[in-house]
Amino acid sequence: MQAHAKDHGPQGGDLFSHERAARRLLLGGWALTAAAAAWAQAPVQPLSLTSCAEVPGDSERLACYDRLAGRGQAPAAAPAGATTGEPAARASLPAPLPAATPEAPAAATTGAGPGLRAGDTPSLWSSFWELDSSDKRGTFRFKTYRPNFLLPVHYTSDINRRPSSPTRPSNGSGPDYKRLEAKLQLSVRTKIAQGLLLPGADLWFGYTQQSLWQVWNRKESSPFRNTDFEPELIYVVPVPEGLRRLPGGWQFRMLQAGLAHQSNGQPDPLSRSWNRIYVGAGLERGDVTLYARLNKRLSEDPEDNDNPDLTKYVGRSEVAVTWIPGSATASLRWRQNLKDFKRGSLQLDWTYPVDSAQPDGLRWYLQAFTGYGETLLDYNYRQTSFGAGLTLFEF
Repeated sequence: MQAHAKDHGPQGGDLFSHERAARRLLLGGWALTAAAAAWAQAPVQPLSLTSCAEVPGDSERLACYDRLAGRGQAPAAAPAGATTGEPAARASLPAPLPAATPEAPAAATTGAGPGLRAGDTPSLWSSFWELDSSDKRGTFRFKTYRPNFLLPVHYTSDINRRPSSPTRPSNGSGPDYKRLEAKLQLSVRTKIAQGLLLPGADLWFGYTQQSLWQVWNRKESSPFRNTDFEPELIYVVPVPEGLRRLPGGWQFRMLQAGLAHQSNGQPDPLSRSWNRIYVGAGLERGDVTLYARLNKRLSEDPEDNDNPDLTKYVGRSEVAVTWIPGSATASLRWRQNLKDFKRGSLQLDWTYPVDSAQPDGLRWYLQAFTGYGETLLDYNYRQTSFGAGLTLFEF
């Protein structure tokens, strides 16, 4: 800017002065905006009923009483035209289902959509998959799919140091991997077509990437032990209102059909992959959801099949139950091949907000797994593992 001023004489100096003044005004505006936002969002810290009674604003005074009663921060008022939301303790909860279970209802719906009568519990499934018309949000808006987490502490009972399959025999012992490592997962989805073929039916694209990282293994230069990549297409069909209600207060909310590819991107003999189609169904009852699905592996050329016996271990079916009673979430997933109940796996996930006043923020995450197939590389290797860490984000 100084060189520019010299080239243009006094006018350049005036321009330089104007730019500095504009910059000061802009920075000042940002500072005032940030201060106003911080003041507006600052939580009331009540000391007594008397101090709450002295708060002038109605909404702020109500928030003060709520905090004094231990109910947490009251939800912000909805913008004009928006439907009324759930209390903060249940709104925008991260998807609690485990890595291989793709259909976790993340939160209660923002309103009582079609099929819900006065006093009914809002639909968890509708909020997550946008089943009802009131929950539709259009296409190409990226959202959380499966849980996004970082578990810096992940302990495995038995590391698979010689991975093998019937077509990819081991070439000897691998690196000196440690039982203590880190586990992380990133997962997003977006709707690519709304109202496709059937009434209210949508087509989604999802992508999940899960890694096991030997971050504590300095001797082996902290390598990534395995990374699985899984893109998929999911066609979601809401169940018509007249067919939803089931005995015991359950509701039949949706049907799904999907096409998925999963691979670990490694060269032989560590390469693992499979393609599958699946059908699934989602039910719910209050703050409990149930999801069940059947997988059908697509046939491959025998010479290209990295793991021909994968479904015998990983399973041809899975059932997942999710419970969202309030701030906490819990889910249990069971995978089975429908023939040999000694194989398959069980996985339990639990989350809780780091700050109970912000349940849609950072959350503690615990995970326990036992059985086959925590990763594709270990599809035929039985393990038990425990992990602890944080969910990274929810949107």
